Amino acid sequence: MVYKKIGGAVLAVLMSVCVQAGAQQTHLLWSDGAPGSEKRHGEAETVQNTYVSNIHDPSLTVVKADARHANGAAVVIAPGGGHRMLVWMNEGMVAAKSLNRAGVTAFVLKYRLARDQGSTYSIENDAAADLRRAVRWVRAHATEFGVDPDRVGVMGFSAGGELVSLVADNPAPAAGAKQDAVDKQSARPDFQVLVYPGPLGVPAKAVANAPPAFIVAGSADKCCGPPAVALYQQLVAAGVSAELHMYADTDHAFNMGQRSERLSDVHWPDRLADWLADGGWLVPHGGRSPQGVPSPAP
Repeated sequence: MVYKKIGGAVLAVLMSVCVQAGAQQTHLLWSDGAPGSEKRHGEAETVQNTYVSNIHDPSLTVVKADARHANGAAVVIAPGGGHRMLVWMNEGMVAAKSLNRAGVTAFVLKYRLARDQGSTYSIENDAAADLRRAVRWVRAHATEFGVDPDRVGVMGFSAGGELVSLVADNPAPAAGAKQDAVDKQSARPDFQVLVYPGPLGVPAKAVANAPPAFIVAGSADKCCGPPAVALYQQLVAAGVSAELHMYADTDHAFNMGQRSERLSDVHWPDRLADWLADGGWLVPHGGRSPQGVPSPAP
């Protein structure tokens, strides 16, 4: 990857952390350029203080769980950033390493940004398409990375949480005319994790077939607390297994808890690990959902 507009000291820290997390494994979702972005294929990204923007080649950075306790579960992570940038470290790589501790292999997504300066992209079409493609890509390469194609979840922070809802809880668009082998895979995630999700996509329009959900937000978050509660209520009313954690006196962007002095915020990733274990996502289940119901068709 080529980066610009970044100080040498920040770049050194970023690259050091990324190498430790296995960031050398970065794969483009479309080798010849994303649909609608072909003319900007290969254009350099911008990194400022570990925030990434100017993304025209959506990609996945693979952060493998240690082979000694990897269990085959996979999660695609969509960092937040208001669709103007990606909070790459705190809502991407840090989240990936947290999931690694539960034996989950993580795939951190760089998606196209609809609100970046001069952007011609849309959230509902381009950015959501990148997340759908990412889920398909992981399933298409499951054997290569030692993951179970029937245990692929999605996790999104803030703006990334909007993408999760658009993909997991709303109708998918009609298939395009030009498809490849990756497009033959299902884009429906097996489970969803929404971390202070933004309001776009809520109320959802296709909750009857939505996957199980884990939702977390702060009770003082005026932007993204209400959508978290509303989506939880909608999913539960539709009979979807869902768990909600609303933390007292907590505002937006507490990330993986490392930015808060509140013990409950610091330990919320433990609640996620509990939920993943309770749902059966951390053990093979023979291609069947944890509830024993065959996975729905794509």
